[in-house]
Amino acid sequence: MTTPTTPPTSAPATATVTVRDLTKRYGRKMVLDGVTLEFGRGVTGLLGPNGAGKTTLLRCLATTLAPDGGEVRALGLDPSDPGRRTDLRRRLGYLPQSPGFYPHFTVFELVEYVAILKELTDRRRRHQEVRRVLRETDLADLAGTKVRKLSGGMRQRLALSQALLGDPGLLILDEPTVGLDPEQRMRFRALVSRLGESRTVLLSTHQTEDVAALCERVIVMRDGAAVFQGTPGDLAATAAGRVWLSDHPPAGEGLFWRTADGRYRTLGPRPSSGVPADPGVEDGYLLLLGEGAGEPPGGLPGGLPGGPADGSAGTPAGASGGASGRASGGRENT
Repeated sequence: MTTPTTPPTSAPATATVTVRDLTKRYGRKMVLDGVTLEFGRGVTGLLGPNGAGKTTLLRCLATTLAPDGGEVRALGLDPSDPGRRTDLRRRLGYLPQSPGFYPHFTVFELVEYVAILKELTDRRRRHQEVRRVLRETDLADLAGTKVRKLSGGMRQRLALSQALLGDPGLLILDEPTVGLDPEQRMRFRALVSRLGESRTVLLSTHQTEDVAALCERVIVMRDGAAVFQGTPGDLAATAAGRVWLSDHPPAGEGLFWRTADGRYRTLGPRPSSGVPADPGVEDGYLLLLGEGAGEPPGGLPGGLPGGPADGSAGTPAGASGGASGRASGGRENT
């Protein structure tokens, strides 16, 4: 079983979601390897490279995938019990990584269809709720538009709309900012920040800037285990003394890139003529992944390409349903 390389910080004062020794295997591949974590009200970010187990974990929490072992408690409910699982589905909203759409439905019809699945049976109240979530996601003016005519960013906001139905106490978002332009991303951050004031939000993302801007806590997954739990500041602090700026590209194969001001930012050992730089969330995240890959500090984490040595500018890239949903063993991107 994989053990965390970075000790978790103190747990949230009141945990609304608790996971203990969660396991999930696809064939011979162990996708979740004894995951243990907890988080409470507010916005928690889930970071990790492709294949780390993020989507599988979210699907288990959203009750669309049954784990092989371990325990989950969400909003005080045990989803392994069929009755409690149905209760939990009524109280959670889930935006999957690859949401499905009926292209011939209008925007309003699709969200109303999901509202019916979530047991909003009163027609007048249901229509009010559909209009509310469409306003929240800036889709009210497109209510009569066919889904097939929407852009990728619009479809992502449509998927978010259905997750917000019923004012859920637990909101699970798998890469919710994919396809959003900068203005839409800023609006999304404002919306999620407000939602986190009164409920539990867990969002998976590759965007460390979203975590820094939105999240009170962050969990980093690697190889099916949670290897870090803490605040974004805690994650940035793990890179203290290992982030450098220099006027020339460093020798060797460490991770570095040329910044907008023409200087080189290096993670790991100090390069010649390097001066200390303030660490950020991305720095701590990349170094954590690099060490987990068995590479020396400053090595290339998660298969990232080396920073451009030719002087060109560059930056490293970090690697539903309602009460009627059904747990399944189907495989998705983990």
